[in-house]
Amino acid sequence: MLIFDNYWLLIGFFGQFMFFMRFIIQWIYSERAGRSVIPIYFWYFSIAGAIIILTYAIHIKDPVFTLGQGLALIIYFRNLALIKKEARKGSS
Repeated sequence: MLIFDNYWLLIGFFGQFMFFMRFIIQWIYSERAGRSVIPIYFWYFSIAGAIIILTYAIHIKDPVFTLGQGLALIIYFRNLALIKKEARKGSS
């Protein structure tokens, strides 16, 4: 059982790492642009991190993280949809 628990802990930490990476990506892009920029990769890392953390939250039966990450996923996917809509609009 201890090995299985450690496995889930690793999943939780990996989710947090993915979530953290979105800030690193945003920082790098902003520094290069000389202004605040949110690149599309920010949203992909947000989704990846949220899915992993949501999975972990469900496993540990934490309703706070489950609700928070579940709702956040809706926002992240919506942002991607808006970005794609804007790209289609701009290319026509």
